[in-house]
Amino acid sequence: MLDKIDDWMTAIDEYTLVLAAALLSFEILRDLVRGRLSRLKVFDTLACLSTQIPFLAMAIATYGLTITLAYSVYYGLTPYHIPVNPWTLLLAVLVADFVYYWEHRLSHEIRLLWISHAVHHSAPIMNTAVAYRFGVFDPLISLVSTLALVLIGFEPIMAFFGQVVVLAYQVWIHTETIGRLGVLDRIVNTPSNHRVHHGADEKYLDRNYGAILMLWDQLFGTYQREEETPRYGLKEPIDTVNPIKVWFSEIPRLYRDMRSARSVSEGMAFLYRPPGWRPASRWPSH
Repeated sequence: MLDKIDDWMTAIDEYTLVLAAALLSFEILRDLVRGRLSRLKVFDTLACLSTQIPFLAMAIATYGLTITLAYSVYYGLTPYHIPVNPWTLLLAVLVADFVYYWEHRLSHEIRLLWISHAVHHSAPIMNTAVAYRFGVFDPLISLVSTLALVLIGFEPIMAFFGQVVVLAYQVWIHTETIGRLGVLDRIVNTPSNHRVHHGADEKYLDRNYGAILMLWDQLFGTYQREEETPRYGLKEPIDTVNPIKVWFSEIPRLYRDMRSARSVSEGMAFLYRPPGWRPASRWPSH
């Protein structure tokens, strides 16, 4: 069955790419017909797609490490091996969705992880290309989630399958073409829910982390329904479509903060505290 799972992952990747290309083509054509295909949309879409260059380079560079660590943990540390069958494969997707919720949430709450994830959020537009706007260090962050799934007992191929499904699902939700979907918005992740997640408005910040199910956001108090169209991007916009600046936009900001640190502990706090954290002694709250 493991060979079949590998084939299914390949098929999911291929069909998802075709779907993404079709959706993006439709969005571009729609904007063109309506006279809304602005210079910003064109160049930011290209900037989104350009992030695949460093992302894939990192994914390829760490592929061997990921495979080696996954199987080393599975055969050396995992206390119980979950049997491989269709039901446990569905379970792997469910657990991968839960693990993704926390990976995603921590990427918003820990500055060191945010420097990569911020690339995805820096887009001032919302179209299907944003689904492929990845940070260069994302493969390393995903590696930790893979090892978590393997430690739970999933055979590495099952863990990879769960993660592939979780990521593939999210392609269709990066769009303004699809409006609100009623009760479905409360159950699964939808374009409406994900527009909220990409919003820079105060009420929308750090909400709707789930990949497939909204259950985790409902349980942990991070769900927010869409009430008005969000302002997309970061609280402090990067205001650039230069690919290199988009790829590494948060690193200069972190560097400046680290240089301003007055102690080792303060410098470390800039790494593990949430984005926007400042020492209370110098930036007192009002």
